[in-house]
Amino acid sequence: MFYKFLLIFILSISTMFAKEKVMNVYDFDVKTIDGQTISLEKYKGKVLLIVNVASKCGFTPQYEGLEKLHAQYKDKGFMVLGFPSNQFGEQEPGSNEQIKEFCTLTYGVKFDMFAKIDVNGKNEDPLYTYLKKEATGILGSKSIKWNFTKFLIDPEGKVIERYGSTTKPSSIEPEIKRLLGI
Repeated sequence: MFYKFLLIFILSISTMFAKEKVMNVYDFDVKTIDGQTISLEKYKGKVLLIVNVASKCGFTPQYEGLEKLHAQYKDKGFMVLGFPSNQFGEQEPGSNEQIKEFCTLTYGVKFDMFAKIDVNGKNEDPLYTYLKKEATGILGSKSIKWNFTKFLIDPEGKVIERYGSTTKPSSIEPEIKRLLGI
């Protein structure tokens, strides 16, 4: 009986000291703009820029800069991932199909786009819950303040930096190049 108790005690102590699995962006599944569920593990080893986007926003012209970065560095291991959200001034009212058509025809977007999601609130996508926990905004705030908030992710899936809506994609380029080793 004593040995059984000792074994249980040792197992519980070892469990307390066992390392908790470290989460990263690769632990999340998301829906593509075409409705397919995929794992972000697909992007393992790449530098990512995850952006909540909208088609009818004052920052919408940033699609051009995002696509330019994507085109310039995609062959070097960089990807932009766009997540439409209609939570800010209802500036993304269209369906996923309409969003895809707008982005393709208006800005020539070729980077990966995903289904429309909530980035704040009770229905927020779990990926955004994680991103906001890992990189808070001004004065430690977690909520996304507006469209085109950007999260830079390193090749190991770790959130490196959060950039506000006013940050132009081109200004992030030096950090992207650093993470790519170029």
